[in-house]
Amino acid sequence: MPDNNNNTNKQRRQVPIDSTYGHLQPQSLDIERVVLGALMIDKDAFSIVSEIIRPETFYEPRNQKIFHAIQTLNMEEKPVDIMTVAEQLRREGTLDEVGGPAYIVELSSHVASSAHIEYHAHVLAQKFLARQLISYASRVETNAFDETLDIDLVMQKAEGELFEISQKNMRQDYTQIDPVISQAVDILQKASASSGGLTGIPTGYGKLDDFTSGWQKSDLVIIAGRPAMGKTSFALSLAKNIAVDYREPIAFFSLEMNNVQLVNRLISNVCEITGNKILNGQLSPDEWERLDKNIRRLMGAPIYIDDTPGLSIFELRTKARRLVREKGVKIIMIDYLQLMNANGMRFGNRQEEVSTISRSLKGLAKELDIPILALSQLNRTVENRDGIDGKRPQLSDLRESGAIEQDADMVLFVHRPEYYHIFDDGKGNDLRGKAQIIIAKHRKGATGDVLLTFRGEYTRFQNPDDGFIPPSPSSGGEIMGSKINGENDEPFAPPPVEPISF
Repeated sequence: MPDNNNNTNKQRRQVPIDSTYGHLQPQSLDIERVVLGALMIDKDAFSIVSEIIRPETFYEPRNQKIFHAIQTLNMEEKPVDIMTVAEQLRREGTLDEVGGPAYIVELSSHVASSAHIEYHAHVLAQKFLARQLISYASRVETNAFDETLDIDLVMQKAEGELFEISQKNMRQDYTQIDPVISQAVDILQKASASSGGLTGIPTGYGKLDDFTSGWQKSDLVIIAGRPAMGKTSFALSLAKNIAVDYREPIAFFSLEMNNVQLVNRLISNVCEITGNKILNGQLSPDEWERLDKNIRRLMGAPIYIDDTPGLSIFELRTKARRLVREKGVKIIMIDYLQLMNANGMRFGNRQEEVSTISRSLKGLAKELDIPILALSQLNRTVENRDGIDGKRPQLSDLRESGAIEQDADMVLFVHRPEYYHIFDDGKGNDLRGKAQIIIAKHRKGATGDVLLTFRGEYTRFQNPDDGFIPPSPSSGGEIMGSKINGENDEPFAPPPVEPISF
């Protein structure tokens, strides 16, 4: 006569198969039960696994509910045992769903200690991650087969989902202080041996280096300003100083201008030829000579330009990692932050998206251990304020998200009082042709102002003591246009008589 009870027990022990994928889902029900049992017999066990597993880490739904009850008890600083867990489940109305008090007793009765709970928790976390990746891959495959969907959007959404999975499952372990002390002392010794005490990448501006000691590894630096203040000119001047003068590899991500427009600006900066002449090619003989002489400084410079419009934070991560790995890039610039997006992720509003982008940039700087300089727009509030001080930008003027200020290690404002017809700082100092680099936030040092000379006709910022060359009468001292896919995208043409030889 068949044993119905044995058949029932065998059926109960059968591992569930998820028919969605046609494969046995990665899971370990025995380890799930061991972990839950250990949590109910050892009051210190939860602190060991709380950063490793979450309710959704468990495969079996009733085990998810039991862990949630244990989690709630710990958050409320209440004792955890079979009685309190059963009572918590009763309050939540799920006690019968998990199998009643009998299942709670069964969980703890087969566990002698919590000796291996951390290892078991890691096993469950790995199984959960594998299930997430299977689900992710299935969604990507389904969307890729759907011919009604734009494949670029499918790819961006896939990047966003994969980024979310990696962020949620990333766990930073602690570090004992000794190796960190050794690293800090090593940096200190290098700084003492270098001229000017620089520990980071030189900016090329002495007064600014006095404040920053150079651009520091893992820092997120925001360079902000209103339109026409010269943010891009300042960024390109920094890029020129870093890559041309100091030969440090730099990546420049331009979301606003294409690569030819950027290079034209660099040529204007280095060769001291006005922007309009580079666009129309009407150079005088001495300007052709100056071009031939100075453009060689740009040739071979370790500057890597990416002008992908609408760049997503996920594309940036991929490209930045490759540039650091293959080209040895030491610093990244982005022009500008508000033109980036986080496609593939859901947001209630634009502020949430900008917050995610800002936070991701800071995380990328830490991951790659290099400084990231991101340009940012300011809102219009500054235009409505009066007086010399009223026109000075403030941290509250950062556009679209307070998270930018929070995430940044340093916030710099590019400010030209002359633009607002302010020619004197109130202390008798002439501000014509000058720009203030306002260090409004500095997590590692002092704040203050750095005064630079602004050469709009050459799209260049320079140290005040570098000398001033009067602009040519035709220059007008204007900043070159900043646009995407403009009409004048062609580089300069060589003269008809004496072509340039590189």
